[in-house]
Amino acid sequence: MTAPGTRAQAAAEDDDDLDVEEALALVREAPREAGDDSEGHAPVPAPPPSGGQPAERHRATAWPRAREIAARAARPPAPNSTAAPAGARRTPVSVPLGDALGLVLAAPLDALTDLPSFDTSAMDGWAVAGPGPWQVRAEGVLAGHAQPEPLTDGEAVRIATGARIPADTTAVLRAEHGRTDAQGRLHATRDMLHGQDIRPRGQECRSGDQLLPVGTLVTPAVLGLAAAAGYDTVTAVPRPRAEVLVLGDELLTGGLPHDGLIRDALGPMLPPWLRALGAEVVAVRRLGDDARALRKAVTSSGADLIVTTGGTAAGPVDHVHPVLERIGAELLVDGVKVRPGHPMLLARTKENQHLVGLPGNPLAAVSGLLTLAEPLLRTLAARPAPEPYTLPLREAVHGHPYDTRLVPVVLRGDHAVPLHYSGPAMLRGIAAADALAVVPPGGARQGEETELLDLPWATAGIGVCFT
Repeated sequence: MTAPGTRAQAAAEDDDDLDVEEALALVREAPREAGDDSEGHAPVPAPPPSGGQPAERHRATAWPRAREIAARAARPPAPNSTAAPAGARRTPVSVPLGDALGLVLAAPLDALTDLPSFDTSAMDGWAVAGPGPWQVRAEGVLAGHAQPEPLTDGEAVRIATGARIPADTTAVLRAEHGRTDAQGRLHATRDMLHGQDIRPRGQECRSGDQLLPVGTLVTPAVLGLAAAAGYDTVTAVPRPRAEVLVLGDELLTGGLPHDGLIRDALGPMLPPWLRALGAEVVAVRRLGDDARALRKAVTSSGADLIVTTGGTAAGPVDHVHPVLERIGAELLVDGVKVRPGHPMLLARTKENQHLVGLPGNPLAAVSGLLTLAEPLLRTLAARPAPEPYTLPLREAVHGHPYDTRLVPVVLRGDHAVPLHYSGPAMLRGIAAADALAVVPPGGARQGEETELLDLPWATAGIGVCFT
């Protein structure tokens, strides 16, 4: 038989299937627990006055505020600040180009040389000197070869794209704009301008010019520019290190669910999702429902971010809160006014380490990941916040009376289409989604502009819509 407190938690989480008043009634039924004990029981708030909201709702943080707290949690203190340190400036590292994708530059990318570093041909054709027709040299000029002999007026030489321009060249005549006569002389079939199709030395930049400033995200194009400019490494903010602690005795790592056991969905899902958010996942550990093992794992971790799954509510084996209290962690966010995912939390476990406690239900965990872990990792990696954007909803979405809802959607043209299968324990909707719609308390009407949170791998127009 399910205890009233447990049923209240489930009701609060799965408001798609249960009327809010029924959920509140279940909370009122929940008995008060005796206080924290060796099994990790946490006290349950007293029932609210008739018609009021549950007492724990007052502790929960509004969803936008929770994201702000998470983004600020890892920021270093302001210079000359007397406040307790909220984080530390992360020491930049020198990273080979092949490993730098997705990092943020911690030093400007300055030109190490002129680009191009010598006059080069922009086209395949002939380098010509003076007016035509021209006598063509027997030997051509190829890219990667030493400086060719200078040209004299009336002389031309075959040249490849990227090859060094001979001294005294007037222009490059494109291959398709030239012809040779019976005597082997070259004629232009179009008018030419002086310097045509020659990339002069320093056209793109001069040595010492700043190519990109601090704070630039390293994209494939940035890697290409750095390589062209002569860099083998770049100075960047290191990836935040994350460790995942999977809690729950009921979880299977293989095969079909059976005998009250279920498959662990979060163990396979969270590490690649964290990597997509810019983290380096240093470990994934399965601890079951063991308070002692959890405490040891948290206190011995060297990661910047610890992510736990489940155990954040007030059930008999929900050990996250008691463990955090025993190790003296600072609780920054204890519950968020969002559905699914209300019992998520954020704590500072040491000066430069944080813990994000995710609910055990899979979609609720996704909500916690995007609410708390994403802003924190973004700050640690020095990435800029994404520009918020909105789209109108193709259909109405009912809301929670007090809390924000995060609803999986697909993007179709200039609309967001809400997906079904969006209960806290379901992944079917989010697996087909491009984004999560941020539905304010009270819901959103059809056609109403709604903020969207993109998923890291979002691809519009997949053609799969569970509606």
